[in-house]
Amino acid sequence: MPNTPDPRPRTYLRYVALGDSQTEGVGDGDDTVGLRGWADRLAEQLAAADPAVQYANLAVRGRLAGQVRAEQLGPALALRPDLATVVAGVNDLLRPSFDPVAVAGELEAMFAALTEAGAQVATVTFPDIGRIVSLARPLRPRVLELNDRIRAAAARHGVAVAETALPEASTDPRMWSTDRLHASPLGHQRIADAVADALGLAGSDDSWTRGLPPQAVPGGLRATAAELRWAGAFLGPWLARRIRGRSSGDGRTARRPALLPVAAAG
Repeated sequence: MPNTPDPRPRTYLRYVALGDSQTEGVGDGDDTVGLRGWADRLAEQLAAADPAVQYANLAVRGRLAGQVRAEQLGPALALRPDLATVVAGVNDLLRPSFDPVAVAGELEAMFAALTEAGAQVATVTFPDIGRIVSLARPLRPRVLELNDRIRAAAARHGVAVAETALPEASTDPRMWSTDRLHASPLGHQRIADAVADALGLAGSDDSWTRGLPPQAVPGGLRATAAELRWAGAFLGPWLARRIRGRSSGDGRTARRPALLPVAAAG
């Protein structure tokens, strides 16, 4: 069973987000107009209850779980958060060398350090990416194992788990950006709502689990053409970076490294 926090709504004033591209906000806005993302959206929900909330986002795209721990945990602890979110591991499971025990160990180390410092920690489970990207179907066992290990580690440290892996709607194409690896604005809002629900924030509910209205799905040649376009636009460049040992996050730093009022988000 997923871990659930104290059912009484709690007030958080210092929220720090750790993670990779999803937490950075990729897919919700862009580098020209600015990113928003689910962590920003969660911070906005917190600020709606108390305008004194401050928020920092240390996430950087492309980071592996071990890199998140090495680069972001220390700065996060220095900010003395009363709420922290830790979401990482997808970049690891996409790699041939994926080690679920090691990845879960990195996440648990962050859970332990942050909870021991007095923060309420929240995390998520991951949808079956094989239902989003057909070429990723062989990765389904990795996703399931990582989710099970996240749940177990979270239970040991009182970490709230947003079960974004479970609703059918989580793999609806409308929840995902055109690259199929990052949530769309709608998907980011659903993640924020899921985390708020897991934390028992005032005004949160389970509406994030509900499906979207039916939509026609292209088939036949149209579907094949869409797959080819996606492979050329996104899969090819991703593979090229892997071959060269590069990352989309090379040279990047956190876009919001200090605690600031939520009105300054983005």
